[in-house]
Amino acid sequence: MDVDLIFRIAAVGIIVAVLNQVLIRSGREEQAMMTTLAGIIVVLMMLVQQISILFNTIKSVFGL
Repeated sequence: MDVDLIFRIAAVGIIVAVLNQVLIRSGREEQAMMTTLAGIIVVLMMLVQQISILFNTIKSVFGL
């Protein structure tokens, strides 16, 4: 696992948190919720790619 991945996840989290607070302060709670959900989906997609790489590595190590 690369340290770069951790920094990218943290950056997405910070951006989503700031956008969420700005949208809530301006009275747009629905857009804030959608922004949070979009951030979660982006992070999950990044993790799914890494998990796929992990499973392929495990398969190659054990010859499955």
